[in-house]
Amino acid sequence: MPEVLASIQGVSKSFPGSSVPALDNIRGEIRAGEICGLVGADGAGKTTLLRLLAGLMEPSEGRITITGLDSVDDTSAIHERIGYMPQRFGLYEDLTVVENLHLYADLRGVVNEERTEAFERLLRFTDLARFTERLAGALSGGMKQKLGLACALIRKPRLLLLDEPSVGVDPISRRELWKMVGDLVDDGIGVVWSTAYLDEAEQCDTVILLHEGHLVHNGPPDDLTQHVEGRVYLVRGIAEDQRRQVLARSLREEAIIDGVIQGKSLRLLVRVGESLPNLPGTAEVTKPRFEDAFIDSLGGGPGGESALAAGMTAIRSGDGTPVIDATDLTKKFGDFTASDRVSFQVHQGEVFGLLGPNGAGKSTAFKMMCGLLQPTSGRAKVAGLDLKTATSQARSRIGYMAQKFSLYGDLSVRQNLEFFAGIYGLSGARKRSAIERMIETFNLDAYLKTSAALLPLGFKQRLALSCAVMHEPAVLFLDEPTSGVDPLTRREFWNHINGLVEKGVTIMVTTHFMDEAEYCDRIALVFRGRVIASGSPDALKSESIPGREASLEEAFIALIERELGKTEKGAPA
Repeated sequence: MPEVLASIQGVSKSFPGSSVPALDNIRGEIRAGEICGLVGADGAGKTTLLRLLAGLMEPSEGRITITGLDSVDDTSAIHERIGYMPQRFGLYEDLTVVENLHLYADLRGVVNEERTEAFERLLRFTDLARFTERLAGALSGGMKQKLGLACALIRKPRLLLLDEPSVGVDPISRRELWKMVGDLVDDGIGVVWSTAYLDEAEQCDTVILLHEGHLVHNGPPDDLTQHVEGRVYLVRGIAEDQRRQVLARSLREEAIIDGVIQGKSLRLLVRVGESLPNLPGTAEVTKPRFEDAFIDSLGGGPGGESALAAGMTAIRSGDGTPVIDATDLTKKFGDFTASDRVSFQVHQGEVFGLLGPNGAGKSTAFKMMCGLLQPTSGRAKVAGLDLKTATSQARSRIGYMAQKFSLYGDLSVRQNLEFFAGIYGLSGARKRSAIERMIETFNLDAYLKTSAALLPLGFKQRLALSCAVMHEPAVLFLDEPTSGVDPLTRREFWNHINGLVEKGVTIMVTTHFMDEAEYCDRIALVFRGRVIASGSPDALKSESIPGREASLEEAFIALIERELGKTEKGAPA
């Protein structure tokens, strides 16, 4: 049996002013040479538990030991034995890669030959040797996470604590991070990997699953997944224009406690003792995932109704011309071409996804379509309006939710709502009505006086969406809208999007979360500034990996690797 590196013994944590504990009687063990997944929704208590393990806070009750040392009495000694990578990018963005490494080496007392050897090892391990003079703030999301990991490993730890390291990184970077951590585990290091992405939990040796501060599961992930064996169905053969309606109808059935769109199919979870109701298409039992078991353990998902869509006026059908039309969009920054002749069309009521690795150019193309960047050449039209000549008119038809939380952190929730209502031209009774509807729809009442920067992540996302849609736009642009949020919040978000689409709203979205991309009607995959593949999620899966049923993440990686193979053979990149 591997050595126990950390022991969590009946730990609770309460904060002043809160009547509910952040953690309540948590127990578990973390062993050498294993990855322990710390899993749960936003606000479950993951970061609190990590900070307790790191000796940065003291438990209100219970005890934590790290390699036999008490987390309260032996803090300094524990800090010598652990590496900690915080949730937010904890490095200095105005320092270069190597300057950040020097800083962390100074903090950890790594000097002389030990420092030289550590830098050589870490730069080789993270493949950052080519970027030592690049400012940390100029790195892609995946490279930032690699640098954060390198700084956490500046002195080899016994226990490595990673707080949501894969948030905001693409599937290729995420796979690289997992390989790097796997190598550390093979070297005997124990790892705690905190995540809201439940597909990652399946890769862990053990899982500590939290919900609202309570322990739901402690053990191998398969021990929980087996509880939903035989209750997860894949429903195929539904007409493409009926998927969203059938999903909403399914979630109104008492027997069904969860459901998501998976390409052209629906994935449904049935309650214990119930059978699948009669639905269009053909249904078959499919292999359960940890996410199915997680939702089941909470009693089910949020349902399929959208109060937001219910209160919106339906948009009349157009004449069939594209609502979003990109023609040879090119954007150059000096000698660098960020977007290279990108073309696509999106019709009314479609959900269109732009996917691509970090730094591929999808956000550049996205910003040109929103009118936030002027193209070097090419044309962008939204709702029939050319963004170069009719920018202000086009923007009045657009709702935009930015990749990073872009609201005003120093303003309260109500002040943000008031400000954005004014930006979108709402006034008088219409403005008051729109604000009150957003407050009611997104349950913002308890946070109206709270600064936006202090909101829980799920409520930040709700506020950002409410500010983007309160003027009832015909077109909605969503740039990484659910990055870092948990499956329950993600389902709630897509209930709203599905409802808006049924009202005739056209959606364009970028995402790194491949299960989320399954909701798209069509996808364009961007790499090195160009569109290298496009089609429905199922079509991309079939094209990239013929002969078997692949995941969209596998398809994403295969298509990128195929393009890289062309480059290596001397074909045009």
